[in-house]
Amino acid sequence: MTVTAAPLGITGSTGNLGGCVARRLAEAGVAQRLLVRDVTRAPEFSEARPITYADTPAVRESLAGLKTLFMVSGTESPTRVDEHCAFVDAAVASGVEHIVYVSFFGAAPDATFTHARDHWHTEQHLRSSGVAFTFLRDNLYADFLPGMAGDDGVMRGPAGEGRVAAVAQDDIAEVAVAVLRDPAGHAGRSWDLTGPEALTLGEVAATITEVTGRPVRFENETLAQARASRAGYGAPEWLVEAWISTYTAIAAGELATVSTAVEDITGHPAKSLAQLLREA
Repeated sequence: MTVTAAPLGITGSTGNLGGCVARRLAEAGVAQRLLVRDVTRAPEFSEARPITYADTPAVRESLAGLKTLFMVSGTESPTRVDEHCAFVDAAVASGVEHIVYVSFFGAAPDATFTHARDHWHTEQHLRSSGVAFTFLRDNLYADFLPGMAGDDGVMRGPAGEGRVAAVAQDDIAEVAVAVLRDPAGHAGRSWDLTGPEALTLGEVAATITEVTGRPVRFENETLAQARASRAGYGAPEWLVEAWISTYTAIAAGELATVSTAVEDITGHPAKSLAQLLREA
């Protein structure tokens, strides 16, 4: 395996996925530079520099000297694609040669899940930028599935009998580290990262109940019911539609395909939801 000589640039290290990637790299002794909005929140095991997803002289300075960059997508917002594109432009201008981008499974301009469209537009900008790229197209995070149940133990949404091949964040992080340590071997690749099985939300609820002992069940909703049940959160309409489209993407079968990429890259099978819950 080829270890990158220059420091790796890591975004998102104050979050779950980026933090896991940064820790794994630190444990392996790989030089890295953590690129964060707030350096006071950055892990202390590596150099940290402040950035925003903008193309400014300060951002270019923080990226200078990096050859490979791990880019976690920014916070969901109506301007996220513009911010992503500006950051890619800043990275290219500063001399970054390869960007490993955390995208989404089934990213497409007409994807049912609205945020998957943002990822497709970011991918297209990366393709046209001239920089080498690798896309990690993650399915829904299996780690977050238990949180889809409310305090009453009910998972509500218009998912019907659709299936989702949710993937553990730890598996994504392990794949990311392998790619970052040998970026040339993954240049131009799009890796679909999923769990080992595709489950209905009814099966997800049953698995959570069996493994954790917490009674959870799935209740299918119509689109009107889904909007009504989320109206009290005070979220903007675009965000409510994004939440709901998570379920309608499942119903449409767009998140059901199971990939072997986790095992192909890491050498071990992807974690099942039951295994993830037992370990937690």
